[in-house]
Amino acid sequence: MANGVPWTGRLVISNLDEPRSSPRKGIVVFSGGSAANSLVDIFSNISDQRASTLSYVIPISDNGGSTSELIRVLGGPGIGDLRSRLVRLIPDSDDPGSEAHAIKALFNHRLPEDCGAARQEWLDIVEVQHSIWNHISSPKKELIRSFLITVNLEIVKRLRPSSRFDFSKASIGNLFITGARLFTGSLESAIYLLSSICAVPSSISVLPAINTNFSHHISAILADGTIIAGQNNISHPSTGHDTVPGHQISLSDSTLSPNPSTDETDKVEDANLPGTLPSLRASQIKFTKSPAPNGSVHTAASPDDLPSRIARLVYISPYGMQIRLDANPRVLSSLTSSSAIIYSIGSLYTSLIPSLILKGVGAALSSPHIRSKILILNGTVDRETGPSWAPFSALDFVQAIADACCQSQGREKAERGELKNYVTHVVYLEAEGAPRVEREELARVGVEAIKTYGRREKGEVRYDAEALRGALGMVLGRGAVGERSRRNTMER
Repeated sequence: MANGVPWTGRLVISNLDEPRSSPRKGIVVFSGGSAANSLVDIFSNISDQRASTLSYVIPISDNGGSTSELIRVLGGPGIGDLRSRLVRLIPDSDDPGSEAHAIKALFNHRLPEDCGAARQEWLDIVEVQHSIWNHISSPKKELIRSFLITVNLEIVKRLRPSSRFDFSKASIGNLFITGARLFTGSLESAIYLLSSICAVPSSISVLPAINTNFSHHISAILADGTIIAGQNNISHPSTGHDTVPGHQISLSDSTLSPNPSTDETDKVEDANLPGTLPSLRASQIKFTKSPAPNGSVHTAASPDDLPSRIARLVYISPYGMQIRLDANPRVLSSLTSSSAIIYSIGSLYTSLIPSLILKGVGAALSSPHIRSKILILNGTVDRETGPSWAPFSALDFVQAIADACCQSQGREKAERGELKNYVTHVVYLEAEGAPRVEREELARVGVEAIKTYGRREKGEVRYDAEALRGALGMVLGRGAVGERSRRNTMER
């Protein structure tokens, strides 16, 4: 007897007798919208083989295209990339007359570029006078239509002499999600509704990096001190009104200088607060992005070039004040139950880093329980990873990701010895115009580089699906990469 408790003759060790928690098996993919859509089937195949959950973390800072008009008139987060991924995840149907095919076509549909024609087509859709409703059953048709009516009513209510909604090139999927968000008061509820209607597999989640009903914008601080406000202005050639040359801020600083033209833009009645930076409130339905030809990188200065490299990315208030934001709790929960992280292809500073700098993300990613942290390196260098005379290398990509994760934790930069805490593998293509890969330097900091082959399509080299699937499978412990996958073979 000890402390009055009789000896039972059986030694109980609680850690062994209690049920063990289920092992980490989830896969989390950080990505933007369109670029990573080409890899969705690969990620789904790998998660199915591992019988694991698959979560996509997507930023809500997009303020270009038709999304910019929704933000300008109705406010709310940038949902274009979320909609793009959700629609891409709709199971494919070979039957063009099937309901699944019709629903996918509806949510992918864009209205005409001409403003008048776009408005008329929108009214035809809302009033079920459009052929796009063909093959959609009455129950789903009326459910979808009810949220289109909701957003249409809100657009009409916001009509002012100085501001009216421009339906040019508007996405029906974006309008549906906005209507569902306004009706339920929840972005995640709107995503759940679209996922349910579209029969997105329950093992796959599309998570907004921030769960919010508000607009949140990003700003890039360049190495020369130039500041560019707004995601669309970072990704696309500037018109000049969105930069603040020579003004620098640090993590503890307070403001970006507002443009004097705020007095003029404040005369417009829309969803933006008075004093909002003009570059954040402008409609940006039409913009031009001019990539380097044939997927290559210009050796001389390109008109698309930023004046210097991007040094850091921050979230800003409508007035240009730097702010730090919390990550969506569901994103953090997915990270704590995952065994693998994939940083997908796409724009480094507008697709990946907006999710990584959120509070809580960096600490979660540094966990040693996440065994594989894989960067799929872009096949080309773009505006964000230039300028063309000093393009990012693979090590620069890894450093930028690690710096963002440290910024999430309140520190400015990651030491070289910390890089392996956030990236363990780099999968890459070796081709003209692709980022340079410093295999030996990466190995010295604990990051393994894996070369795979690609296919040449329309003058550009892209990842071959089977080769990339093999490389990811090798890292994740499912299968091995064959000899052919280890060569840089170009197929025409």
